[in-house]
Amino acid sequence: MSEHTSEQRLIAACQTGDREAFRQLFEAYQERVWAIAIHYAGEEQAARDITQQVFLKLFASIKQFRHEANFATWLYRLVANVCLDEQRKQRRFLSFDFWRRDEDDEEMSPADWQQARQFQDGLQEQRFTQTEMAAAVKAAVKELSPPLRIAILLKYFEDMSYEEMARVLACSPGTVASRLNRGHKALAARLAHLRQ
Repeated sequence: MSEHTSEQRLIAACQTGDREAFRQLFEAYQERVWAIAIHYAGEEQAARDITQQVFLKLFASIKQFRHEANFATWLYRLVANVCLDEQRKQRRFLSFDFWRRDEDDEEMSPADWQQARQFQDGLQEQRFTQTEMAAAVKAAVKELSPPLRIAILLKYFEDMSYEEMARVLACSPGTVASRLNRGHKALAARLAHLRQ
C-alpha cells in the first residue's frame, strides 16, 4: 500500500470520528506544523498556541476535506490562516507603540549573551559568526509583514513550489512571486550589514 493511499485511509478514518486515526495524523504532521509556527511566531509559547489552534481547527473541520487537493496543502492553508489570525489578535491587544519595534529592542537577552560567550570560549570564530548570522536572519524574517513572512517560510522551510504556495495562500502564483520578491528585498535591506 502506497504512502498516499495509507494517508487517504487515515484521513477517511478521522472523518468518521476515529480518535486513534487523528492521533496518528497529529503525530505525522505535528513537527512540520510546529516548524512553521516557531519560525513565524519566533517564541515557543506563541508557537505552541498556533500549533494547538491548528490541530483543534483540523479536528473540527477535517470532515470538510474532500480529497480533491493534496492533504498537506490543505493543512498548510489552515496553518497559514491560524498564523495570520494570531497576528491580527496580537494587533488588537497591543498598543501601536508596543507593536512598533525600535532598533534598540533587538538587543539580546542575558541568556542569549551567556550562550554567545560560551560559543566564543569553546568554538571556532567561524561557528560563532554562523550563529550570529542565523539569529540575524531569524530576527529579520520575524520583522516581515505577515503575508511576506508566511510566503518566505513556506518557500524556504517547506520547500513549496509557487503553485503549491498559491493553493495554500489562496492567491495566484503571481501574487506569491510578488510577495517573495518584496520579502527578499526587505530581507536584503535588513541583512545588508552581514555582507560588509
